[in-house]
Amino acid sequence: MTSEKSKKSLKFLNTIERIGNKLPEPLMIFVILIAAVIGLSTILDWAGMSVLHPQDGELLEIRSLLSGEGIEYMVTSLVDNFVGFAPLGVVLTLMIGIGLAERVGLLESLIKTLMLSVPAWLVPYMVFFTGNFATVASDAAFLIVPPLAGMIYYTLGRHPVAGIITGFVGASSGYGTGILITSNEPMLAGITNEAVAILGDGRMVTAVDNYFFMVVGVLIVTLIAGTITRKVTEPRLGTFEGTKTKEIKPVSSEEKRALKITGVVALLYVVIITTLALFPGSPLQNEDGGLVPSPFLDGIVSFLLVFFIIVGLTYGFSMKKISGTADVMRYSGEAIASVRNFVVIIFFIAQFTAFFDWTNIGLWMAVNGAEFLISVNLTGMVTIVGVILLSAKMTLLITSGSGLWAILAPIFVPMFMQLGYDPAVVQMAYRIGDSATGMITPLTPYMIVILGFIREWDKRIGIGSLISYTLPYSILILISSTLLLLGFAWLGIPIGPGVHF
Repeated sequence: MTSEKSKKSLKFLNTIERIGNKLPEPLMIFVILIAAVIGLSTILDWAGMSVLHPQDGELLEIRSLLSGEGIEYMVTSLVDNFVGFAPLGVVLTLMIGIGLAERVGLLESLIKTLMLSVPAWLVPYMVFFTGNFATVASDAAFLIVPPLAGMIYYTLGRHPVAGIITGFVGASSGYGTGILITSNEPMLAGITNEAVAILGDGRMVTAVDNYFFMVVGVLIVTLIAGTITRKVTEPRLGTFEGTKTKEIKPVSSEEKRALKITGVVALLYVVIITTLALFPGSPLQNEDGGLVPSPFLDGIVSFLLVFFIIVGLTYGFSMKKISGTADVMRYSGEAIASVRNFVVIIFFIAQFTAFFDWTNIGLWMAVNGAEFLISVNLTGMVTIVGVILLSAKMTLLITSGSGLWAILAPIFVPMFMQLGYDPAVVQMAYRIGDSATGMITPLTPYMIVILGFIREWDKRIGIGSLISYTLPYSILILISSTLLLLGFAWLGIPIGPGVHF
């Protein structure tokens, strides 16, 4: 029976890998989608399709991109679509600060300190939590945490592969939960707002609109994942019998001193900004003296940028890795260069989103989709669970989190807004599915990177074995996060400042 189940599981994973390998690269996916929007808009325009705008009742016809007006729009809006696409500016802005902090060694020293500062039985939980936390450095988390975790595990006399796997799934989960606002939050919010604009009701999603759920979520998934490592992964791997291949360098006294100084500066910055935000009559508050909504939340990216620049400079000067503005320019420039592929893909995502909006296809699909769900009496939380499961399945094939959301948001966000859901709730549902299955798909480029780290310790482990080790984490994180979201809804708890079900 067990052998039969193993064969079925392997067949399923092989099928996913085979189908996924036939998919084009993310850039080509959006080129194809743009062509599909052009073709669909022409067909729907020829068929005379139209939709009543839910806000003002105006009758809007589907507009063809191959009409004279459509061709003029495409050739004249290309640049504006690109530079006006909100996530582009947000990511480039934050990478100036985050990249500086990462390249001066602050994040690596902090990660080592966190993982080495707890009792042995807590190590799996701290490794997972640190991987989640490290997503502040974006994809660099996959390159920093897993190998460090493997070496720490070896130092403690435990199987290093267990540490690598735990760090990997921790970093993967960081795109759905976490204690820090990273570049991921404003990027997804920007895509969501582009979709919200289809209805034109003026609502805006901010970078902190999922924050309450994220904080509670990371505590729960850390508890679950750490327990899986202790009770399942480590017993499966058994005792490590290989030879030592690497040696972890302990945190030096200079690094500890620099971290303390940086921590004091970071705390001082947070206290100052919090005081400014809460001080009566502060310009960071709204007209009623509140913070939801407010210039403070709208400008959260600016505060994050300054925060990372300050801590990066503090640590860099303390460690003598920065001696002048030339070093700052070099480190920040390297960080911007690291996201060059993202910028290229964003160009095509921006065109797809703009074309989808201009043709009125997004509004037509949203209104008709919402009317269908109402007609079959399918408007409760089961629909949100459907978004989670669909996102989880599609992530197996399309591993770019922002890219997949750029495809789904123009359809789901307006549709669920018609059903009365806040767009930030829909965004959170997507993030749960995306973060749960990104760790098991063989199509993510970091699956191969992690396999390389593992084979430095155990050359017998292949990609099928790696997926089998990450699968329990994926399933339980998906289930627990979904139940948590349902719990927030049932108890009426906001998932972010002012964001209710």
